[in-house]
Amino acid sequence: MDAINNEVAQLKPATKDHRPSRAEAEDAVRTLLAWAGDDPKREGLLETPTRVVKAFGEWFSGYQGNPQKELSKTFSDVNGYDDMVMLRGIEVQSHCEHHMAPFIGKAYVAYLPTGKVVGLSKIARVVEIFAKRLQTQETLTAQIAEAISASVGAKGVAVFIDAEHQCMSTRGINHKDVGTITTRFTGEFKNDPELRQRFLNLAEK
Repeated sequence: MDAINNEVAQLKPATKDHRPSRAEAEDAVRTLLAWAGDDPKREGLLETPTRVVKAFGEWFSGYQGNPQKELSKTFSDVNGYDDMVMLRGIEVQSHCEHHMAPFIGKAYVAYLPTGKVVGLSKIARVVEIFAKRLQTQETLTAQIAEAISASVGAKGVAVFIDAEHQCMSTRGINHKDVGTITTRFTGEFKNDPELRQRFLNLAEK
């Protein structure tokens, strides 16, 4: 838990004293437009800096989120249920921290409860919080698993993400339709091959 809390603390947005103002952010967009070779003052681009800054606020809203807070409320009235709880096909919309290009795909998350469960929407929300930050898919996968493991006290957590990276499909080697798969297993999912395969079979359906 301490490691997760420390990570969240390090990922807090800049303080009001150090975070650039909206006007400064819009000026930065104008600089990039000019660097790309266009004229930020032409009619079609006059409102672009405002729109880009607003979009950044949406794309990177995860810096304002707190995964531990989302997972803090649990329910113990589950009649002893202790089998896998799995969410399939959670939408992932994130941005590569190397090129700031989108990567989009699906996440499959499961955990083994220990007498208490967490609201299903909260798991999807945790995926969204971490995805709405500059990321690598590998780090994103690990962060989701560790946050759930630490906060829920699960006997095991499994995360599977399949995504397409536009930093690879729209630039560089320009290979389209290439999926990247990452996984993270903790606890019983890591130690029990049959349980792990059961999760993978469900994720790949």
